Amino acid sequence: MEALRNKNARIIDITDRPVKMGDNTTIDFKGFVDDKQFDGGTAEDYKLEIGSDQFIPGFEEQLVGASIGNEVDVNVTFPEDYRAEELAGKPAIFKVTVKEIKEKELLPLDDEFAKDVSEFDTLDELKEDIKKKKTEEAEHRALHEFEDNVIKKVVENAEVDIPQVMVDNQVESMIRDFDYQLRYQGLDLDSYMKYMNIGHEELHQSYKETALDRVKTQLVLDAVAKAENISVSEAELEAEIVKTAEQYKQEPEKFKKSLRERDIEYIKDGLEVQKTIDFLVENSASK
Repeated sequence: MEALRNKNARIIDITDRPVKMGDNTTIDFKGFVDDKQFDGGTAEDYKLEIGSDQFIPGFEEQLVGASIGNEVDVNVTFPEDYRAEELAGKPAIFKVTVKEIKEKELLPLDDEFAKDVSEFDTLDELKEDIKKKKTEEAEHRALHEFEDNVIKKVVENAEVDIPQVMVDNQVESMIRDFDYQLRYQGLDLDSYMKYMNIGHEELHQSYKETALDRVKTQLVLDAVAKAENISVSEAELEAEIVKTAEQYKQEPEKFKKSLRERDIEYIKDGLEVQKTIDFLVENSASK
């Protein structure tokens, strides 16, 4: 409820008092080490919530009491493990100007609040709906944790010959996924490696252990499915396609026609994996 209250808070411009904890500020700043400005330590119109711990320890606290338009000297020391080695452990001074102060005004938790932020007419109805959803989330999370533990135990006890080419292919797949995530954020893999000061070999090495676990898990689940004659029927596949179509709010027949053969195989493979996991859970000694 408090998270929902904060999300729907009114934002008020403040002009008659200095900064206090919890304020949303807009600031300009310039950072200096040994009286020299350093790269990455300068910004204009930066949005900073005081007390959010976005900046290094001690920075935000020193802005408390600052007034709009006044320059404040903020003295801090970079942590020893700071990502930029040339700044790690060094004292710095930031010259900061507060340009805007905004404050959250929290609405009272009552029936009017419930009507404004949801489809419910009373606060009690809204609370009950949140409780129901949180309970379902917790049950879903608990089930998946149990499934993960069962799979982990089965894989640990299995003896599997793992082809190195499968591990290498998995590493490449994971790196491609990571590259895609970086590009979605406006970055790329080469920039990331340069920033982290690592090469291709080191990057590949960092993924090998996880890749090995994934390949072994895949091989073990495939072996269990084969040994137990676990397969997916046409009726089960059809039901899963209908379910997926509903999730995407599409007509099932239209959705099915849009699927390529490899899309259908992907859905079928996912179903077979889940059926295999269900089999292991149902037959686990700890259930």
